[in-house]
Parts: sequence; C-alpha cells; structure tokens
Amino acid sequence: MTNLNDVTKDAKKLANDYVHEVYELIKKRNSDETEFLQATREIFDSLRPVFSLHPEYISNGILERLTEPDRIITFRVAWEDDQGKVHVNRGYRVQFNSDLGPYKGGIRFHPSVNTSIMKFLAFEQTFKNSLTGQPIGGGKGGADFDPKGKSEREIMRFAQSFMTELSKYIGSDVDVPAGDIGVGRREIGYMFGQYNRLKGGYEAGVFTGKDPNHGGSLGRKEATGYGTVYFVEEMLKEKGLSFAGSKVIVSGSGNVSTYAMEKAMQLGAKVIACSDSSGYIYDENGINLKTIKYLKEENNLRIRDYLKEHPEAEFNEDCSKIWSIPCDIALPCATQNEIDEKAARLLVANSVKAIGEGANMPCTKEAVVRFVENEVLFAPAKAANAGGVAVSAMEMSQNSMRLSWTEEEVDEKLQQIMKNIYISCLNAARDYGRPGNLIIGANIAGFLKVANAMVAHGVR
Repeated sequence: MTNLNDVTKDAKKLANDYVHEVYELIKKRNSDETEFLQATREIFDSLRPVFSLHPEYISNGILERLTEPDRIITFRVAWEDDQGKVHVNRGYRVQFNSDLGPYKGGIRFHPSVNTSIMKFLAFEQTFKNSLTGQPIGGGKGGADFDPKGKSEREIMRFAQSFMTELSKYIGSDVDVPAGDIGVGRREIGYMFGQYNRLKGGYEAGVFTGKDPNHGGSLGRKEATGYGTVYFVEEMLKEKGLSFAGSKVIVSGSGNVSTYAMEKAMQLGAKVIACSDSSGYIYDENGINLKTIKYLKEENNLRIRDYLKEHPEAEFNEDCSKIWSIPCDIALPCATQNEIDEKAARLLVANSVKAIGEGANMPCTKEAVVRFVENEVLFAPAKAANAGGVAVSAMEMSQNSMRLSWTEEEVDEKLQQIMKNIYISCLNAARDYGRPGNLIIGANIAGFLKVANAMVAHGVR
C-alpha cells in the first residue's frame, strides 16, 4: 500500500472535497434523518485518507452508491387486539447493500422505529457484517409497534401480520432477518412459522435467532454480549489491563447486557450496576446475575424488583445517572445515544479506563470525542457488538448444511472472529495513519471490503 506520507496535497484536497460534497448531498436529501446523518458523518470523517490513497473509489462513486440503500420497503401492518379493535402500525425493511452477500440484519419492534433509525442501523450493519469476514450484506427492519403491555396472542397476531407483508421481500439467499429490540425467540418463532405457512414449505435459513430446537444456533442468545466482552478484553490486553478485578457498569438488562455481564463476571469483573427503561440499580456488592435473569428472562419484571431480593441495593429512576457511578469499564448496551457529552465527562472524571459499545451507536459524537481526547480505550459498536451477527451467519451455515454445532464450538469460533475483528481494526488504523484509534480502524476495515466488492461488481 502507498504510504500516506507520499500522498500529494492535490490528492488530499481531491479526497476532502469529494467527502465534503457527498456529505452535503446526503444532508440535502435526508435533512430530517438525524440518526442516519450522525452515522454517515462518523464514517465519512474516518475515510478521507482512504480516498487520498484510492482515487479509484472516487471515480467509481463509491460513497454516493454506498450511502443510498438498494431499497427501502415500507408497509402497513394491521392487527386486531384481544378486544377485537383493529390497529395499524408501520413496518419497514431497509435493504442497504448486498455486495458481500444476502442482506442480513435484525427486526426491531419499538415505538421509536422510523425511517431514519432503520437507515442508520442498516448502514452500520453493512460495515459490521463486513468486519465479521463472513459473506453477508447489510439490512435492518422493524415496526413502530410497542410490545409492552400486549398479550401473547396480540404479539402473535402482530408478528404474523408483519410477516405476511415482509415475506414478499426476504429469502435465505436474498435477505435473512433476525431479532433485535422487542423481537426475541418467541417473535421470531411466530414470524418464521408464518413465512413457512405462506411459502408452503420449510426454509430454515430465512431467519436466524431461532430456538435451537427449531433450527437455531446454540450460543446465539449470548453472542452479542459475549462478543462485546471478548473484543474489549483484546483491547485491554494491549494496555496490560483486564476485566479481572475491574468494576463494570452495564446499561440495559436485555440479552446483550445480561450476557455481557455474565462474561465480564466469568473473566473476574465485578458488575455493580445495570438498568432498564424504568431506571437503574446499583449494588456495591456486585449484581446478582441469577436475580437479573429471573426478573427479565423468566418473568418480564422491572429492574426495581431486584430490591425485593437484595434490599441493600439502590434504585434510581433516572437511567442517565448510571454513568455517574465510578467504574473502570463501562458497557453501554441499551440503545443509541444513551451516553452524551455530560455523561462522558462524568465517566472521565471518575477515571474510567475503557468503553465498549454493546448497543448500536450508544455514544453521541461529542461523547466519543471526549473519550478519545482523554485517552479512554474505546471499542466502537460496529466492531465490538458484531458477535451477534457473526453467530447468526454461523446459524445460516448450520442451516445450509443441515447440522448443529455444539455451544463450545460456536463460542470458540466467536472468540476467534472477535480477535480477528480487533486485529483488522488495529491494522487499518495503523495503515492509514491513526495507530490505536479503533473507531477509525473499524470504519476503514469495514469500508474497504465492501468498496472493493462494489468496484469488482461494476455499477449496479
């Protein structure tokens, strides 16, 4: 590769002008899509040296093509509640890029779902999937449906209605959805069953995140949380640090956070706080994971109920204040933009050593700048939380081969994938003049593989 020091001023100016012009075009076209603009800006800021060294990407219009989804599918989802009243929600599927393989990404049921969030998630998914080294493209879907307070029958009817429309656009070699916020094995089961009913057959590879008894992969539920911790552990090793003996805060109490907590504890950490949308708990003796699983996985209760079993713990209704608790490692695993600059300042003031993004884009741009300026180790989401989709791709492989790997086999492969992602991010950051910056490294490493495939495939 040409050394950056050999790049002429004209080449750098051409690259800067190109990135600026394309971003201005994106802002004009998507002026009201805050999350999507935030995601594209973060990627663009990393790619200037790439275009200085690779003018062929400019002549091939890679950025213009890569930031416009292949297609956005929007549809009505009508369903009937238990009282016989009909409701209408809006469903989405953003098929962003398939140059590396079939579209791959989760389905989210949450009232916040809109076009901007779906595009941002699908855009990020494209690079995340590229980083795994597996043949999968990027996509995302969902609906502005709130599962909270709904009966199991209502959720089933909604999921089936959603799939009746989405089934027209997916397939094991076309687009392979999975779960996300509000969509777990139960909801996937309803959608998978409806898909097969509509198609009149059994297509195991059209969905991932299925129950292991029905074609799902062992280790999938744990994969995103475990993978985040595996990535952060590699990052810590580089500085002679470890989870062992560290105090850890994990936001959220869903699958990602629960299994990030579990793996961190297995590596010797003390997890002292976690949260849900109603608030957070702080237990200076260390969170009891068995109680968390009982509350959230078995009974769908609120996090405040933790105090019934552990009255010595504290509960606070303001989720944002979880970041005021002194810790060595913070793992935001709840939702996008949950750590803003104010929270980042608190974490830095309390001498946090490392941040690992378990959720998608949980730190604002201002927060990330604050961490980088203060030399806090930072594991970006598109790299750190790629474990979930990595195991989803393994599920696709197992479905294709009509076999099932053991949990130990899956976990061993997951660990190796996360190590490989870390190394590729580290190498890309070094090669493009920003050694140690995993944010830039992840963006460049993910981008290069997709961009090279786009060049090879020609304009389409």
